[in-house]
Amino acid sequence: MNVRIGNGYDIHRLAVDRRLVLGGVEIPHDRGLLGHSDADSLTHAIMDAMLGALALGDIGHYFPPSDPKWAGADSIELLKEVNTLVGAQGWQVGNLDSTVVAERPKLKPHLKAMRDRLAAALDIGPDRVSIKATTNERLGPVGLEEGIAAYAVVLLVATSVE
Repeated sequence: MNVRIGNGYDIHRLAVDRRLVLGGVEIPHDRGLLGHSDADSLTHAIMDAMLGALALGDIGHYFPPSDPKWAGADSIELLKEVNTLVGAQGWQVGNLDSTVVAERPKLKPHLKAMRDRLAAALDIGPDRVSIKATTNERLGPVGLEEGIAAYAVVLLVATSVE
């Protein structure tokens, strides 16, 4: 098999006195995502999709929140590590498609910067990175602005034929 597909999901609670980081880009907002690292739910979902495609577990296995080493970690740096792991297994990202679900702030002005940052971390062109933004129509915890969720699907392609 020369392709593998994985999906990922992540959600983090919004909290005061935290930076809002999505796709490796800091976005001005009155609250940020709460988590052990920078809590970048988009980047976390992408990493889980990559790991899932190869049945390598999830990011909690590699970057456990119980380990103080990862406190405040830049998720883009973690993504680079996951990409290195995937590459060592003989795979690379073919493309990724993702959706961020948030009521506020509006993400459209930041999507290009997010695509560029993620593409650079994965060493692929931005044309292979799709990020869509939507709301939850004020339904559920995301709709009530308690958190921000992200979904990702990643296609991995073999770099060598066995």
